[in-house]
Amino acid sequence: MPEADNTGSWRPPETPEMLYAALKEITKWEKEQNRLMIWDRITRLPFKLLDAITPKVIHDKVGRLLDELGGYIQNGGNYLVAGRKVGKLMNETSRAAGAPEDGPFPLAVMDAVALKLAERSWNTATAQGATTGFGGIFTLAADIPAVLGLSLKAIQEIGLCYGYDPTDKAERIFTVKVMQFASSDVVGKRTLLKELNLQAGGDGNILAATKETVSRIQGWKEVVTVYRDNWGWKKLLQTVPVAGMFFGAYLNRKTLEEVTEAARMLYRKRRIISRLAELEQRKNGNAAGEERQ
Repeated sequence: MPEADNTGSWRPPETPEMLYAALKEITKWEKEQNRLMIWDRITRLPFKLLDAITPKVIHDKVGRLLDELGGYIQNGGNYLVAGRKVGKLMNETSRAAGAPEDGPFPLAVMDAVALKLAERSWNTATAQGATTGFGGIFTLAADIPAVLGLSLKAIQEIGLCYGYDPTDKAERIFTVKVMQFASSDVVGKRTLLKELNLQAGGDGNILAATKETVSRIQGWKEVVTVYRDNWGWKKLLQTVPVAGMFFGAYLNRKTLEEVTEAARMLYRKRRIISRLAELEQRKNGNAAGEERQ
């Protein structure tokens, strides 16, 4: 569900003032990411100890996930979502808001659908975490790929809301980098924003960023490692049978909340930057036309 064509009579549904105001909100959110919570700092300290006591079955599962995530980047694999459901929801929401049913969709419509899909993923993650947490360490191995799959699905659906198609390999790389951003520390977040060309003044073009990203670091491997590291003590609590059900439900929901928040903000920023660029291009084109006359 790509963004509408920017030629001819196309124009963004928002004014430049509206777009800059929305961009200011995202800039504020980015600054807030520079403050890492004390709890997050603590949970990252003891992972080497936890790694030593983690059952081999979980290490093996993580190894397979590395291969699967690499396959997702290359060809989509089992994690690639279809855009029909998201497209239908976008059309319905836009029609209900009195906007064109087939686009270009207002930013408010994109935001509303993205939030609705995010909330659905939170509920699914909560139920899934409770189920795998009930069995403690015996079902924890099933929890890791489940959360990874839910995260990838949620990010792709949110990307579709803002007009970015995961069938494009560059967009699949962006999906994985969003996952990495959600689970990174402050330094990691700053680095990723720079890599993804989403710093203030960037043009939002992911294609230029992915070449550098893929050649410099194998981000998809980092994602699984960071996911495993960040679970740390929090996941250890989930290994307690029965009690782990409550920890699992809470932790999986929190993971999806963080992932979908990052996805909504980063995709939203790309769309805003893209629309501002289109407005500028249109303005320059009109000025050039007037000079020729």
